[in-house]
Amino acid sequence: MSAPIAESGHPALPGYPVSHGVHPVSLPAGDLTLSALLAVPDGPPRGTIVAVHGGGTSAAYFDGQAHPDVSLLTLGARLGYTVVAVDRPGYGASAAQLPGGQTLTEQATALRMALRHLGDHCGTGTGMFMLAHSFGGKLALAYAAGADERDSSLPALLGLDISGLGHTYLDDPSQFLGANRHSGWKRNWGALRYYPPNTFREADTMVGPMPVHERTEAGRWPLRFAELAGRVRVPVRLTFAECELWWRNDEESLTDLAAGFTAAPLVRVDRQPGAGHNISLGWAARAYHLRAVAFFEECLGRQAAGASAAS
Repeated sequence: MSAPIAESGHPALPGYPVSHGVHPVSLPAGDLTLSALLAVPDGPPRGTIVAVHGGGTSAAYFDGQAHPDVSLLTLGARLGYTVVAVDRPGYGASAAQLPGGQTLTEQATALRMALRHLGDHCGTGTGMFMLAHSFGGKLALAYAAGADERDSSLPALLGLDISGLGHTYLDDPSQFLGANRHSGWKRNWGALRYYPPNTFREADTMVGPMPVHERTEAGRWPLRFAELAGRVRVPVRLTFAECELWWRNDEESLTDLAAGFTAAPLVRVDRQPGAGHNISLGWAARAYHLRAVAFFEECLGRQAAGASAAS
């Protein structure tokens, strides 16, 4: 197995530690180079989990250092998956080149090129799953909506697992998405009790302002969701934290949210107890990640059953 070009350090996070078995890598994406964190299993991978971070964070969101149970990258590799957490365009290695970030459409194009490189240079197993958080979920939906099942140069997309993303804001997002990263603190985190000690000291190196293009996209999201959701043709699981303060998540709103995925063969909406918006950095991270992997296993089973029926 060959691997993407390894780096000696993560360009976005100087001095930021990574878990054992997690490697900073570079993924070419046309004129861009996207930084990422990669973990691989001991044997052939069952599939590949592509982790996509939210606004104002980084790929390190999925390799939290405050407690050993938090990292998605180490857990996924132990369970037999290749896991790659990608710094979206405008973050990490591409931040200097794209200080304003990119639109969702542009990000989806860049991510497609980066994952094509990953597929060419690293074993991806049966197919690819996306586990995305908050704004990263918007990118996951844009990617899935534009996926071409005939494009054999890309690993097949088998499912989406998205946390912290709805379709209707509780309040006007422009109040909380400015350059001041502390303005939306409670909305992003919830309560201190949801997180291991040292979480906020560690997180200080991975949190920063959201690029201007993303702030603009955030205001347009309710309309973009309606446009994208109906074009997603893979199973979708949506998770809302117990303390979710960005999105309407009453039962009526969630029913309407799920109904938007008219072409998806399966849509599931779950709640994660004992969690704030940043689920993957909290005490609930391991439980959430295990549930996501269980969903991906269901997707693998559906694919195998479909292939068997077709033969």
